[in-house]
Amino acid sequence: MEQDILQKFSLRNKKAIVTGGAGDLGKAMVEAISQAGAQTVVIDLDERLFGICKDFQENGLDVSPVRADIGNVSEIKESYKKALDILGGTVDILINSAGIQRRYPSEEFPDDEWHKVISINLDATFYYCKYAGNTMLKNGGGKIINIASIMSFLGGITIPAYAASKGGVGQLTKALSNDWADKGICVNAIAPGYMDTQLNTALINNKKRTEEVFNRVPMKRWGTGEDLKGIAVFLSSSASDYITGCVIPVDGGYLAR
Repeated sequence: MEQDILQKFSLRNKKAIVTGGAGDLGKAMVEAISQAGAQTVVIDLDERLFGICKDFQENGLDVSPVRADIGNVSEIKESYKKALDILGGTVDILINSAGIQRRYPSEEFPDDEWHKVISINLDATFYYCKYAGNTMLKNGGGKIINIASIMSFLGGITIPAYAASKGGVGQLTKALSNDWADKGICVNAIAPGYMDTQLNTALINNKKRTEEVFNRVPMKRWGTGEDLKGIAVFLSSSASDYITGCVIPVDGGYLAR
């Protein structure tokens, strides 16, 4: 008899690492996969990390914090090792959710800000994929979920670094999928649309831009972390075992307009 469909979505006994888990979207995905049964380690620089993990623990979830600056390559490697130690030397799920945003006219975009956005949004995503990929290859497989953006498909306005980094995340996802699909690792990306997060505070506070966004979003609302919970659990679970190399929009219909 085939496995019950609800069991396919279970993450019981799975080990997970989530980068950027103290952010608005990352926190929601940490909660979702932990509620589905995964033991989860959250990597973030934000001091709120510890309070967030404590709150989850008090609600019966197996969530542990590792503080690290993922703009620093050496800290990426060290944080991965710490996370792996907490998880008992193995990882089944990696979610790369860490990301930053900077807005300047392209002709004035500061060099240091460009490098910062690329290093956190794209470079760190690759390094964590590389380290987790090596562990998963030894263990016979796993699930990697990168957080892309609808800016993986579009150019945006005054966000050249962000658009370039998220375009890169989309292509990186496909490249890693090609290399690892026949080795048991599914690599996919979630592409959130216009979300009500701290990254978009300036946009949300701009009435004109909000109207422009809502004119193209058929659902006529901002997305939230709650909107990513289902897709995060799905892509982490055996229910998505034949899905890889995909960049899946969660955008209220924006790209279809």
